[in-house]
Amino acid sequence: MAQIDYAVLPEVANLWEDGIIDHMDQLIQLYPLPTQEVPFKGAYLAHDLRQQAQQSGQPFVYGNFVTSIDGRIAIPHPNDQGLMVPKNVANDRDWRLFQELAAQADLIISSGRYLREWARGKAQEILQIDDPRFADLRAWRQERGLKPQADIAIISRSLRFPLPGVLKASGRKVVVFTTDNPDPARIDEIEAQAGQVIVAGAGSVDGRLMVEHLARSGYQTIYSAAGPQILHLLLAGGVLDRLYLTHANRLLGGWPYASIVEGPLLDPPVDLTLNTIYLDPQGLDGLGQLFISYNRT
Repeated sequence: MAQIDYAVLPEVANLWEDGIIDHMDQLIQLYPLPTQEVPFKGAYLAHDLRQQAQQSGQPFVYGNFVTSIDGRIAIPHPNDQGLMVPKNVANDRDWRLFQELAAQADLIISSGRYLREWARGKAQEILQIDDPRFADLRAWRQERGLKPQADIAIISRSLRFPLPGVLKASGRKVVVFTTDNPDPARIDEIEAQAGQVIVAGAGSVDGRLMVEHLARSGYQTIYSAAGPQILHLLLAGGVLDRLYLTHANRLLGGWPYASIVEGPLLDPPVDLTLNTIYLDPQGLDGLGQLFISYNRT
């Protein structure tokens, strides 16, 4: 199946018009009980993921997807190779909560494909704290002594990707995780331009080894903004702590079928328990959607 980069989202922020949230600022919390209304803005900030990491003494690793009712997270790109997040499920309210998750991160996981898309002008900054519509998230980070931008981890077997200068803006660090026997010349080139290259696995990057390295480097909150193959390596490594899913109330159909996890059968399966469910009656122009989070047992 074609590679998918879920950090390259449609520019749904353009759909967010001034004042649209003023009369749509409530979600209905369905779980945990009792059912109650909660503010839409700040719903995921209230999860306080940094505190989760501090309490456990270990990095808190979390990921996020938006999906249709039939479980599709991507469809073929109409004008290009590969797959894209469907515009029929991507929406401004999901994008706001995506930003709230990114704002809480010390480090954001992405992929070599994200950098290739960026070089082609088809990607955008993952955490958009320079957008005035997310000025409160920039202030949230500043109040906690965090850098404007989270550091970034790139997972790549081939190491074939460009290195945009913007990656190191605002004091951001870059760390690249790859597999055994990488090209020494390419490692030297990457480390001279961007940051450290770490071998963390043989045939594929080992999620456990990667997170162990990040823990030694002092990262507390790690957000995967990448696709289903990277979610698989986090699950297989036993390091994903929480999964966030937005269920848009639409059926898409189509081929190929792209779901949230791509890789070998997980054996044993990864068990999750419900953490929260919010009903967003205003999502998708009133069609509605569910914001759900799960904890790994």
